[in-house]
Amino acid sequence: MKNGQHVVPYGNDWAVRRAGSDRVTSIHPTQAEAYDAGRDIARNQSAEIFLHGRDGRIRDRESFGNDPHRSHDTKH
Repeated sequence: MKNGQHVVPYGNDWAVRRAGSDRVTSIHPTQAEAYDAGRDIARNQSAEIFLHGRDGRIRDRESFGNDPHRSHDTKH
């Protein structure tokens, strides 16, 4: 999905960034707040959200598209 959303570290904060973009959509003081904002965007776009750790690696993802193997994330 081209329009996935990524929750990434941003200095001491967390940012939501669209896949393939260098610009951030929003900045939040906690990862949970950034995840909530990114999840809303991903739902509206029928996209995926990718949650990155402080090390930059993807640690979780959730799909809101027509993915037959859609993840059912119960951690967030």
